[in-house]
Amino acid sequence: MIKARLTMLRENIRMSVGNILNNKMRTFLTILGIIIGVAAVIAMITTVSGVTGEITSQFADMGTGKFSVSVTGTELRPGLTQGDLAELEKLDNVTGISISMQNDTVARHGTEWTDEVIIEGRNTVYFRHNMKMVVRGRPVSILDETQRARVCIISQGLQEQLFYGHDPLGQTLTLDGHTFTVIGVLSTDNDNDVMTQAMGDNGKEKCIVPYTTAMQMSRTAYIKSIEIYVADTDRQEETIEAAKETLTRIFNGRDDNDIFTVINMAILMDSLNKITSMMTTMLAGIAGISLLVGGIGILNMMLVSVTERTIEIGLRKALGAEPNMIQMQFLIEAFILSTLGGAIGAVLGVTVSIMLCRAMNVTFVLSWSAIALGVGFSGLVGIGFGWAPARKASQLNPIDALRAA
Repeated sequence: MIKARLTMLRENIRMSVGNILNNKMRTFLTILGIIIGVAAVIAMITTVSGVTGEITSQFADMGTGKFSVSVTGTELRPGLTQGDLAELEKLDNVTGISISMQNDTVARHGTEWTDEVIIEGRNTVYFRHNMKMVVRGRPVSILDETQRARVCIISQGLQEQLFYGHDPLGQTLTLDGHTFTVIGVLSTDNDNDVMTQAMGDNGKEKCIVPYTTAMQMSRTAYIKSIEIYVADTDRQEETIEAAKETLTRIFNGRDDNDIFTVINMAILMDSLNKITSMMTTMLAGIAGISLLVGGIGILNMMLVSVTERTIEIGLRKALGAEPNMIQMQFLIEAFILSTLGGAIGAVLGVTVSIMLCRAMNVTFVLSWSAIALGVGFSGLVGIGFGWAPARKASQLNPIDALRAA
């Protein structure tokens, strides 16, 4: 009995494949919707995953093990002093505080000059946590800080503008009327700093000097932007709360956002992950509509196929074919059509995703879950939309079917 059923199953598969191959153009037009739907699902999910992965990675690099504090201050205390920083640095789990100061300036060397320059004041902690920041020369040292040295580290773009064809190390340039000695050249990938990203540089070149020198140039004793590095990231929330308490005490009990703002990248990353997850789901849902359209195409073709093969169905029933075997034949045909479209769509979707990732300079990561979703859903669509025509074929009266001849 089992052997007979297996023989019948193989025969059903053979007949289904034969019918598909005998109607190549109709088969292609039928599965075109499935191909487009699966390709769209895979391409969208894979590409969005690659883009969001790249963004998340950049945010993680910027925010791992640190949080930022931006201070507006009050009229009596417009920022943080060196003493305030020392108090924050004494907090448990704090390993260092990076200081950030930023102003626009004019840079000049000989007859060359540009006013599209941002001068940043930094300390040694910043360079200690950004070891690859300086590609040539040296970073700012503690001695530079204490002596308020007139030394600077310039971006490669500024090097090309002011020192084209010459080695800038050891040479001097003028910043806001003050003479500085160039001690280093920045990497082209030097924007991994959270606050720099937030403030933006509008395409301007960068020049880093000791923060004490920057304070002297701007004639201020207050610091408005810092980054606090932590030793244990699992205790980052605890450290942030301790920092907020200290800042509230520094500003005489005031803790509103008008006085200071703490930016925790971990929270921003959680929000980013939720948004990207919602976007992926939405795009997959939109692309899934194409699969439903493809399923309607399979439904239409199978109904036409049942009508065209009425005599064949009648003969098979007259010769003893059971209704469930006839139903299975048409279900197998619908399943083969949909999975064939799913396989072709998967190849097309991966190809499109690779092209899009290359165009956007994003790392391509093959998403097996997206492929499984697309192909699996296409198979379900084929069975779902093929069931009604298969049921109709199995319920045909053999006498009525043969009378149609």
